Amino acid sequence: MTQSTPPGGPPQQPGQYPAAAHRHGPQPPFPQGQHPPVPGQQPPFPQGKSSFLQAPGQHASGQQPSPSTAPGIVAEQVSRAFGPVQAVAGLSFTAPRGAVTALVGPNGCGKSTLMLMLASLLAPDSGRVLVDGVDPSEDSAAVRASVGWMPDQFGAWDSLRVAEVLEVMGRAYFLPTEQLRPRVNELLALLDLESLAQQPAHVLSRGQKQRLGLARALIHSPRVLILDEPASGLDPASRRRLLRVVRDHASAGATVLVSSHILTELEEMADHVVFMDHGRAVDAASVRALATRPRSWRIESLHHQALSEALAQLGVRHGEVVPGERTRTGHAEVLVDLPDDATASRLLTDLAAAGAQVIGFGPATGRLEAAYLASDAAHREGAL
Repeated sequence: MTQSTPPGGPPQQPGQYPAAAHRHGPQPPFPQGQHPPVPGQQPPFPQGKSSFLQAPGQHASGQQPSPSTAPGIVAEQVSRAFGPVQAVAGLSFTAPRGAVTALVGPNGCGKSTLMLMLASLLAPDSGRVLVDGVDPSEDSAAVRASVGWMPDQFGAWDSLRVAEVLEVMGRAYFLPTEQLRPRVNELLALLDLESLAQQPAHVLSRGQKQRLGLARALIHSPRVLILDEPASGLDPASRRRLLRVVRDHASAGATVLVSSHILTELEEMADHVVFMDHGRAVDAASVRALATRPRSWRIESLHHQALSEALAQLGVRHGEVVPGERTRTGHAEVLVDLPDDATASRLLTDLAAAGAQVIGFGPATGRLEAAYLASDAAHREGAL
């Protein structure tokens, strides 16, 4: 058996393939009393030096950050209740500029309530939010001028034509007349709505209304884009277009916050993720960092016995090796829980050397889905 050395790590001893430590709750847990780390490229401040959230408008050094480096969205201990229902409870997180931050959590965890507060459409009971450096409670007009808001339901103006919807929104944002028509035409082409430009909005399908809703949110080239379930009702081609439009907007320097239950597509779109539960941010990470977390891998082989013997030789803990006659693909299959991608890479090399006749090797779930399914929220009754 050959051994391989994962990048950045020491060589492993033969047969050392620790199973993923599946447990409920965030991975890894946060020390009691601390918030999740800021989702971004920079690590949180050293323990004992500073909280991951500084006082508004300050760096750890006490210097004022420049607008280009300060987070586009900051939430500090934000809470909001509706009678006896605590929708958001002491939530804190940041969303960096020039990136897409995803909100992931079960139904009723407070995502939509949080987005309404960020869009200045709902005031928090306590705590504070800053959007593009502005507190909505102090200057809601400035926040609304910088935010593009796409709710999960398209509403209003069904009697207007598609192009008219965008024209009305452009005038509401005081776009100059000479800029408005070119901008409307640009968005109609960008969201594949040109053929529908003169159709009344009420005849649009659910997916077409979603595309119009995104165009409406983009009409004034917002510096902060907030999207609640934007892919709902979209066909596969429209979802690919949505992904490209959102990624391009973030690449141009905007802050994008998006909520969706379609985790596979959210993973392609997002740079960072914040996991919510019971109105709180319970975990946060970059999508890249999720590669270091446990998940299941599916291995396919031409020969059931060869795969079983290779796994036994390597000392790999695994589920049932299912013969090809019982699988959809016609190949022998097995699921293996592994702690990170580096271990998976090493295992593939060693399986090939052990004669496992592997023809398929890949994650059984995406990074976001694996992280969410490992949480307490995913295992509560009624969460699915």
